[in-house]
Amino acid sequence: MEKSNALDYINQMFPTEASLSGVEPLMQKIHNEIRRVDAGILAAVRQQSNSGTKAKEDLAAATGAVKELMYKIHEIKTKAEQSETMVQEICRDIKKLDFAKKHITTTITALHRLTMLVSAVEKLQVMASKRQYKEAAAQLEAVNQLCSHFEAYRDIPKITELREKLKNIKQILKSHVSSDFSSLGTGKETEETNLLQQLSDACLVVDALEPSVREDLVKNFCSRELTSYRQIFEGAELAKLDKTERRYAWIKRRLRTNEEIWKIFPPSWHVEYLLCIQFCKLTRAQLEDILSNMKEKPDVGNLLLALQRTKEFEDELADKFGGGSQSKDIGSDNGETDSGENTTQTVLDIRKKYEKKLASHDEKDGQKDLSVPGAGFNFQGIISSCFEPHMTVYVELEEKTLMEHLEKLVQDETWEIEEGSQTNILSSSMQVFLIIRRSLKRCSALTKSQTLLNLFKVFQRILKSYATKLFTRLPKGGTGIVAAATGMDGQIKTSDKDERVICYIVNTAEYCHKTAGELAENVAKIIDSQLADAVDMSDVQDEFSAVITKALVTLVHGLESKFDNEMVAMTRVPWATLESVGDQSEYVNGINLILLSSIPALGSLLSPIYFQFFLDKLASCLGPHFYQNIFKCKQISETGAQQMLLDTQAVKTILLDIPSLARQTSGAASYTKYISREMSKAEALLKVILSPVDSVADTYRALLPEGTPLEFQRILDLKGLKKADQQNILDDINKRGPVLTQPPALATTSIVPAVTSHPSPPASIASTSSGIIATASREDVLTRAAALGRGAATTGFKRFLALTEAAKDRKDGPFRKLFNP
Repeated sequence: MEKSNALDYINQMFPTEASLSGVEPLMQKIHNEIRRVDAGILAAVRQQSNSGTKAKEDLAAATGAVKELMYKIHEIKTKAEQSETMVQEICRDIKKLDFAKKHITTTITALHRLTMLVSAVEKLQVMASKRQYKEAAAQLEAVNQLCSHFEAYRDIPKITELREKLKNIKQILKSHVSSDFSSLGTGKETEETNLLQQLSDACLVVDALEPSVREDLVKNFCSRELTSYRQIFEGAELAKLDKTERRYAWIKRRLRTNEEIWKIFPPSWHVEYLLCIQFCKLTRAQLEDILSNMKEKPDVGNLLLALQRTKEFEDELADKFGGGSQSKDIGSDNGETDSGENTTQTVLDIRKKYEKKLASHDEKDGQKDLSVPGAGFNFQGIISSCFEPHMTVYVELEEKTLMEHLEKLVQDETWEIEEGSQTNILSSSMQVFLIIRRSLKRCSALTKSQTLLNLFKVFQRILKSYATKLFTRLPKGGTGIVAAATGMDGQIKTSDKDERVICYIVNTAEYCHKTAGELAENVAKIIDSQLADAVDMSDVQDEFSAVITKALVTLVHGLESKFDNEMVAMTRVPWATLESVGDQSEYVNGINLILLSSIPALGSLLSPIYFQFFLDKLASCLGPHFYQNIFKCKQISETGAQQMLLDTQAVKTILLDIPSLARQTSGAASYTKYISREMSKAEALLKVILSPVDSVADTYRALLPEGTPLEFQRILDLKGLKKADQQNILDDINKRGPVLTQPPALATTSIVPAVTSHPSPPASIASTSSGIIATASREDVLTRAAALGRGAATTGFKRFLALTEAAKDRKDGPFRKLFNP
């Protein structure tokens, strides 16, 4: 126990003095327990001592037993060796007899086989001399099997003699078979009825001979079959492109009339298949010579007809022998392309591999071509690929035809949408893609290689030309001496019809942009895989995107030109002599009428994304235009400024109502924000003009912190101040220091909206305006700006404030527009 625990135990046993009387009995009890434990320990020690002695005795006994076991094992091993020696002595004579028996058996078997071989060779020699091909074939198989047992005895003279004799017999068989097959196809088979059966039996002999014998026999037979073809179609009369169809008719007729002959050959020989391969190679070589030796460009009609018949013939061979089929198909006459693919990349790779073999004229590769049907040979393109380098005339004709169609379509275009149409797309665009798809279908039915890629480039040029014609149809600005003299040079005038046409062009260009991408995807699926990466319509799509952008900008400029008359009418109002503030001016009504006549139609014709783009461009033009137009006015009195402020509020309301007028309010937040900011600048300008002369500088700084010295001087001109008074104000401002770099709080609240989405003014303007207005405290600016509402001016401004205060509680009237949100 720990010390503290022992003390606790003692205190627990003897909690009081009276309990100490029990100490002696407790001590006696503890001594007894100690004696009992000591006795137990002593007994355990004695027992352990006795156990150690016994363990030593057991170990000694185990060691003796192991020694005795080793001795017995040694005795057994010795006896086993003695027994083995005894068995070997007994069986020594038996083993000699066994070897002798084995050698005698092998000798008897070899002699028996030798006898059979000698007899078989003699019989085979007789059969060969008598042309008994059927029996000779079976006998030759047996001789070949017997010869295989004597490979180890090649050096024995008798075996060498037999092998040489067999070799001579095989040579005789080859000679006889070759001689008999040479008469095949000469008409002799019709005279001798048993000749075909004899040749059929000869095929069995050929199979029993080396594989090279069969290959040579088939090759020679095919060459003899094509000899007449070579002589006929290498002549001057038939060695023409327009006679190509007769070549295929010849081989079909040959295959059909010689059906009895083909039956003599075993199916595993594939004689018809190999004959067609050699025919295709020979035909390709002759067509290449014809096309290369032409002095002039080939006639497109003859060229396409020859190519079409060639493709049809290749398809027939592919169907007959299973050597592949058309890899991709084109859709129906409506121009839609079919995305289905009937072959995999493997087939295309095999085709390319074979074309490389054919171009290299490698003999080994030529031997590999003589394979079984379906084992890799592809008839597709074996002949028709030779037309590929000469298809330029076809592509040129297609381009000429497409261009003529395009010119006619654009010439016949009414630039109006057919009644009942829901697409708002010009019909010429759909017709253009229809003739392109038809051209694509025609070409893909003939070739899917470089010619198709060249035709795709023609499609690109056609679509770019159509984009140019759409671009040309857009209204242009005035040019010439008259336009320059009248100040209309470069201005775009658009009527309501022009605006509709522009919207149709935008929608048409969008349709062409989308459809051109789909056309490229379809061509990429159809064309050979190694050319698919070159199929790209991005340049064409960029052309149509440029048309869309130019059309929308033209639409904005045309609408802006309509506003020019109203802006001129605004400058002609006698603002300096205006006696009272009335309803909104006539030019405001004119602006409203222009928008009412144009915006609903534009909103219904343009898609939301392009209408939003149109709104952004319109806002960037109209807002600053109205602001700058104020400076074009002559002197403005306080009453004139009040009337113009009322007109500005009305114009702002009209402009903000454009998205609702077009029924396209989604996404118009940026437009609303920009118009509010730009029109608020015009309001701030008019408030500066309304301010008293002594506070005009501080008001200008507060409301137009980004103004320029030229603007401020023009404001002074609008207020009608003399040059001397203007100079005094400017000198006073220059003494106060540069303008504040950041707009004050007042300018960022209700008077001038914060500039967040519009680009900041150029650095030159900011630096020029830095010295216009003196620095002032925030309190001073607020005090001077508030003076505008306390009637500080004495020339009619109190009357204006009174009218506006009274208008706050009215629901209608011209001044109510000042308080519209």
